[in-house]
Parts: sequence; structure tokens; C-alpha cells
Amino acid sequence: MGLTAAPVFWQFTTGTEIVQTMSGNLPLLGIAGLLVGFGATIGNGCTSGHGICGLSRFSPRSLVATLTFMATAIATVYIARHGMGI
Repeated sequence: MGLTAAPVFWQFTTGTEIVQTMSGNLPLLGIAGLLVGFGATIGNGCTSGHGICGLSRFSPRSLVATLTFMATAIATVYIARHGMGI
């Protein structure tokens, strides 16, 4: 619900439209899917499982996993937006 409502709320409150894009590069999407599956396997669960269920059980492993997921996501967005010379 939040993923659907957030862009509508943003547009309503700021007046700016959200533009979403998706890559048409099928090999890249396939590699990304494999990496997500591999990560969920070696992490013993997915991001939402650790973030919602694991943290609510005060699981130290889920806390480390969630912090790792978030730090990686923040770094990825930063690199993607700022280039970092890549």
C-alpha cells in the first residue's frame, strides 16, 4: 500500500510528478535477479523478513543484516546518482 500511496502523496503535497524508469536491458535484469536470490540465500532471508520479523524478535543477526542492506542501498543510490568516476 505504501509503495502505491507514497508517489500520490508526494505529488499531492509538492506538486511535482514522480518519474519512474525501468531498464529494458534483459541481461542486466537477469543478473540483478540472480544476485537478489543469491543474497537472500546467503543472508538466510530477505530484507523485509529480517527488517520486519527479525527486528521485532530482537534478533541480533537480523539487526546486522538490516544495517548491511540499508548501508548497501544508500551507497548504491549515492554512486548511481553521483557517478563516483565510474
